Amino acid sequence: MQNTPEREKVGKQASYIAISGNIFLTAFNLIVGIVSGSSALIAEGFHTLSDVITSVLAFVGFKIGMKPADDDHQYGHGRAEPIVGLIIVVFLLIVAYEIISEAYTKIMLGGEVIPPSMIAAVMAAIGIGVNYTMSTYLIRSGAKINSQAIIADGKHQRVDIFSCISVLIGVIGSQFGISIMDTLVSVFIAIIILNTAFHLAKDNINTLMGKIPSNQIIGDVKKAALVSECVKGVHNVKVNNMGPYVSAELHIELNKDLKLEKSHKIAHEVEQSIINNVESVQMVSVHTCPTEVVCKKK
Repeated sequence: MQNTPEREKVGKQASYIAISGNIFLTAFNLIVGIVSGSSALIAEGFHTLSDVITSVLAFVGFKIGMKPADDDHQYGHGRAEPIVGLIIVVFLLIVAYEIISEAYTKIMLGGEVIPPSMIAAVMAAIGIGVNYTMSTYLIRSGAKINSQAIIADGKHQRVDIFSCISVLIGVIGSQFGISIMDTLVSVFIAIIILNTAFHLAKDNINTLMGKIPSNQIIGDVKKAALVSECVKGVHNVKVNNMGPYVSAELHIELNKDLKLEKSHKIAHEVEQSIINNVESVQMVSVHTCPTEVVCKKK
């Protein structure tokens, strides 16, 4: 499932759009921030610079995750995507630290605070529109192909919508005489970044630890296994989360009088049924049990 040409096409397109869009935003945020004197917009510029890096990382993670299974990685390379998600978290933490350090210098150590010009507000408004379009596209594309790296990049991008709104408020506030407003907004941006980093870290760590994507997938696996009328029951269903896809293990109950060859054939039919009917499942291992024997849970 994860190696289809359609998945690769969608993933590449999403990554290229993210990288191109963030290069545009980085350049203009920094240029306008410096010209207008907006520390919040400069902070946002460095944030979008990190977006360029994380978008590249997301693309690298996606490409590695697309590689098929081999002798050394028998379940494929899907966990490359949540690993990249954690690297993105590190970049977010570094950016948040730099923003807070700059704000601390201005607020606590008496650094110079200059009200930014209104051109910064115009750039912030443009940023809201661009970031909304990009984040929505990335999250939808990532969900469509079940790519954790691209979803993480999209959620990272969504943070920029709120930070651009904050920049807009800060610039307007500074124009009305609250000169420190722009610096305070940069701190708020850092807090938003930290919150995003926390949730991304939690999601990607859970994936690496094999947490099931949802409880519904267990029911879907059982339902797909019971399509065959020869299967009298299903138990001991286990799902291992690999990132963009999952592997499943289960026991099926068959008539005790079936010959080995027939049981083997039914097991393969069940495996194929699950792969065909449960979207995120790519690998299945089926153990057969006679109906009168209760298999112990491992």
